[in-house]
Amino acid sequence: MDLMHLLKWRYATKKMTPQKVVPQEKVNRILEAVRFAPTSSGLQPYEIIVVTNAEVRAKIKAIANNQTQITDCSHLLVFAAWDTYTADRINKVFDLTVQERGGTNEGWEAYRKYLLSTYPSRSAEQNFEHAARQAYIGLGVALIAAAEEQVDSTPMEGFDPKSLDEILNLSARGLKSVVVMPLGYRDAGQDWLVGLKKVRKPRDQFVSEVA
Repeated sequence: MDLMHLLKWRYATKKMTPQKVVPQEKVNRILEAVRFAPTSSGLQPYEIIVVTNAEVRAKIKAIANNQTQITDCSHLLVFAAWDTYTADRINKVFDLTVQERGGTNEGWEAYRKYLLSTYPSRSAEQNFEHAARQAYIGLGVALIAAAEEQVDSTPMEGFDPKSLDEILNLSARGLKSVVVMPLGYRDAGQDWLVGLKKVRKPRDQFVSEVA
């Protein structure tokens, strides 16, 4: 399917079939697509935790309004952003780029100095909010990549972030949960959203142009 057909095919799946497992190669391609998603300054200030453990997912379901996709899905993707920007984190990204490109240049190092002089001095809250917005870019890529693989998905914010952080011990890794995304296959006989027309605002109410 082309991109528009994929966007029309996908929907926020409410009921998944727990017996159907997404092949690992499909999951890997979805994750790889997110790995190549754009982020501000190329810092990739978030990570994805893939949860398949049934007991852990049951705990997550309990702090996620008992939404069944958490336990019925095949793989649960947790997008967790850096809790703040630090000089060490910024330098690691820049050093990796220098290593992979086999050298550096004046412009690259000047940009490194600029980020080091601005990001770490901001509040942790401001930095986390910035990093979280980068995670949402990854989420968008993941949703489209899943549709391309004919895998159903649901973007979900309806959970207690602090509790999820505790369940996954994210604070020890300097991370805070942002959004989760179950991957699986729709249960067409049980999902009330299946088959309903996708409705969006008309273009003239959504897009304006400044010429």
